[in-house]
Amino acid sequence: MDDYTRELIDELFAETPTPSTPPDPETRTQIEKMAADAESATTTGSILDLFSLLKRLRQEDGQTPEVFGLSRERLADLSQQHEDLDEHHVTVGGRLNRARPIVEAANARVDEYLRDRKTEAPSGIELWEVILQNQERIQSQLNMGNDDWSSYSGQLKNCIDSVDTLAEIVDLSPEVIADVTRVTRRYRMRMTPYYASLIRPGIVNDPVLLQSVPTAEMVDNVGVEIPPVAADHSPARLIDQFYPRTVTIKVTNMCAMYCTHCLRIAHIGKKDTIYPEAAYGEALEYIRQNDRIRDVLITGGDAFVLPNRMIRKILDALDGIDHVHMKRLGTRIPVTAPMRVDDELLDILEASNDRKPVRVVTQINTAQEITPVSRTAFKEISKRVSAVLNQAVLLKGINDTRVKMWKLCETIQESYVRPYYIFNCSYRNPQFMHFRVPVETGRDIVESMYGNLSGDAIPRYIATAGGKIPLHRSNVLEQRGDTVILRKPWSGETVEYPDPDPADYARDDFSFNRYN
Repeated sequence: MDDYTRELIDELFAETPTPSTPPDPETRTQIEKMAADAESATTTGSILDLFSLLKRLRQEDGQTPEVFGLSRERLADLSQQHEDLDEHHVTVGGRLNRARPIVEAANARVDEYLRDRKTEAPSGIELWEVILQNQERIQSQLNMGNDDWSSYSGQLKNCIDSVDTLAEIVDLSPEVIADVTRVTRRYRMRMTPYYASLIRPGIVNDPVLLQSVPTAEMVDNVGVEIPPVAADHSPARLIDQFYPRTVTIKVTNMCAMYCTHCLRIAHIGKKDTIYPEAAYGEALEYIRQNDRIRDVLITGGDAFVLPNRMIRKILDALDGIDHVHMKRLGTRIPVTAPMRVDDELLDILEASNDRKPVRVVTQINTAQEITPVSRTAFKEISKRVSAVLNQAVLLKGINDTRVKMWKLCETIQESYVRPYYIFNCSYRNPQFMHFRVPVETGRDIVESMYGNLSGDAIPRYIATAGGKIPLHRSNVLEQRGDTVILRKPWSGETVEYPDPDPADYARDDFSFNRYN
């Protein structure tokens, strides 16, 4: 008998200052039957149920097993039977007094999330009926046929890029429309009819609305705008380089929609621009001449806005450079215009991935952006490339609570996308200072995921400041001799963790070396 079971049985038979309450006949009959069933059982469940009931009766009524005619020896035999039946020889004491309380305590950590996730952070899949109603209304308002709606060209042709069209599609007050008019004199606004259909009517700060419609803060926020991102990290035309082995090619300034928190707000300019062939040639030549580079990110703007022939041409060129081993394409298209993901694009991605790994890096900031349509797009992409990764931005009112961020990470994981980064919203641009979230709030959100979400659903928390800087709080509190004191980020509990002896670690005569 192990210590856990001995502790359990001692608890059941412990002497009490007052005699046990006599059992009622019905309970006594129930216990006798459960004991008989347990003794003839070929599964552990009936034995555990008996011990669970005995423990409850002991705690609530002070009744010991003896009042039901059960001896210590008989329960010891049943505990041994439980251990013998269990494939891993788990004991009844270990299961009842240790494992189940741990699970119950853990359950309490996620109960609030499970209760609130559908109301506080509904996904586009859960809102699909509402979205379909919005789609029908928007199609009618824009005089769009089904063919236009389901085609990428139709989405772009009917994009919402004027205040007049916006006022027709989204129910906004005259004061809001006046401010949007003010902002759009300076900054571009564009969203696809599809993305507009994700906005929930009647929700004042709907997270999709916040990301797509510029508000007064973009011109009223006071501050000094830091020069455009990577202005001091562009060693060649179209190239950004922060790291020796990774570069970015900004292949376009175009997007299917312009986000209100866009890090490249200056780069997207006042109109869409197709770059000359010479610009791409200079960027690719820089990569060819620098054999330290192994990883190239193709971004913009949005890489998937480029025509398929251009995407193929750039990937083919990179595949022809021996020292380039990894390629990434940055895109938000699968959530803003998923109909762009056609068979030809998928074939191009697959062909390049067969030569060298391709990863698609997207940005999804709320579970509301995942609909049956976008999920299908991600599923199809995931079949053709080595990985689909998400880089979310932590944004006030959009995903800055545990429930919202947990729901985002679980929803995209279920949609064939791996949570990769959470960026703290940039400090460089006063235009979206109102979206910024304190670093500590972000750390609390991310660290709350440990122990509560699947490991590969937990992204890394990052600040962009001349490169990506991890923001996790240290969970190593102190070293006591050969023991490290660690803190569990999800509960605050501290644990002792044995650390290897540095002298042993430094020895060379280990494993196969010991034979030399």
